[in-house]
Amino acid sequence: MGRTRKANVCRRLSRRALGFYARDAGVVQRTNLGILRALVCQESTKFKNVWTTHSKSPIAYERGRIYFDNYRCCVSSVASEPRKLYEMPKCSKSEKIEDALLWECPVGDILPDPSDYKSSLIALTAHNWLLRISATTGEVLEKIYLASYCKFRYLSWDTPQEVIAVKSAQNKGSAVARQAGTSPPVLLYLAVFRVLPFSLVGILEINKKVFENVTDATLSHGILIVMYSSGLVRLYSFQAIIEQFMQQKLDLGCACSQGGTTGTVGEAPFGIPCNVKITDSPPPLFEVSSLENAFQIGGHPWHYIITPNKKKQKGVFHICALKDNSLAKNGIQEMECCSLESDWIYFHPDASGRIIHVGPNQVKVLKLSEVENDSSQHQISEDFVIWAKREDRKENLITVTASGRVVKRNVSLLDDDPEQETFKIVDYEDELDLLSVVAVTQIDAEGKAHLDFHCNEYGTLLKSIPLVESWDVTYSHEVYFDRDLVLHIEQKPNRVFSCYVYQMVCDPGEEEEAVNRSG
Repeated sequence: MGRTRKANVCRRLSRRALGFYARDAGVVQRTNLGILRALVCQESTKFKNVWTTHSKSPIAYERGRIYFDNYRCCVSSVASEPRKLYEMPKCSKSEKIEDALLWECPVGDILPDPSDYKSSLIALTAHNWLLRISATTGEVLEKIYLASYCKFRYLSWDTPQEVIAVKSAQNKGSAVARQAGTSPPVLLYLAVFRVLPFSLVGILEINKKVFENVTDATLSHGILIVMYSSGLVRLYSFQAIIEQFMQQKLDLGCACSQGGTTGTVGEAPFGIPCNVKITDSPPPLFEVSSLENAFQIGGHPWHYIITPNKKKQKGVFHICALKDNSLAKNGIQEMECCSLESDWIYFHPDASGRIIHVGPNQVKVLKLSEVENDSSQHQISEDFVIWAKREDRKENLITVTASGRVVKRNVSLLDDDPEQETFKIVDYEDELDLLSVVAVTQIDAEGKAHLDFHCNEYGTLLKSIPLVESWDVTYSHEVYFDRDLVLHIEQKPNRVFSCYVYQMVCDPGEEEEAVNRSG
């Protein structure tokens, strides 16, 4: 057998072995997660605040890792007490990391380098470098210089764990130019890469001469989403745009000539030229008008959620079929609430096709199903509702008239009145299949919060965890529930950030009981 053929056979065998291993590992993991869910939800289990820290720079969390000082310092939250994984050398303000994504090695894939089998942080620096950093050591494994003609600022997944989009800041032009009524034709750039190994798909410019009155654009799942000042949202095939408007194919590390300058693609100071320039408006796949360009797609079959493009319609949501724009039966959802903060709605991230609608005192989980005797039409109905624990209170407002007569009027409180339990955050823990809900109540001068775990299938309350720190509703908050960990990040005035870490604590005897029940 020839060497190449033998190597290919060995590679196929190793892939099969990895496939069997992955399937076996999947069964074991599901069993373990079932045990963990039982432990998390049992009555005797507590979540203890094991660590609290403060920072003058933003704090970020991603899958068991806490990042400080613009991702320069990484702390593992998996151990019984958080421990530092690495700290990268100090750098200037122009070299700091501005945004980052965590890439995790897919099980069963054959990768070119041993280091590729470990998690990496894909990071964007303030001076336009795209880095791949070891998530365990902080070592820089790959680096690409993007460009000098714009300022790249945001990272997002186009296809999760496969394709990234690097988005530039919007080019507003100088104040003098704006006063004169002129502005640069290019609003922003999108640089698109496949990850591991890094390979360039292309850099696309969003030109206002082609997309008139454009206000923003982004990329998601191979779809270019363009938003306009009128509230219009248009969807385009990114692949079709690449095929039609790519001026030249560029490969990282290869020589290139552009505008009389020769350099290496992805290396400083040459960077990567913009090689996808749309000259004619491409045909959209879909378009719709929505208030503030709010638009979401999801469900089975595909549906979308919009708010009609009128200010008085704020808080009204229409759920329509993507194939023909028809409104689903009971597809107009409006939560009857009187509150300072508006309610919000989104497709459930568990891929069930359901919809979550959150208001100050209720969480509605809606399901999308076929209309009986008419499979072409779909309807919206309640799956379950989670209610805040409240008393039906009214306050008396006393008014004294000019004649001295006392008039009493009953006034209903706002639905998000701070003295009433109010829902602030709703999230989904996919591995344990639990809905997590943060509820806050103002008690005397300070707010108190608790995190509730609900059955994702029926909405039943399974566990409630009090947070020991006070909760100021005027601050910005993030709460993460990740297996046996709860993490609360808050931003206080004057850029003071605080991080509170809670870990599960349970009795060994109870743990054995949960294992037996799960088995």
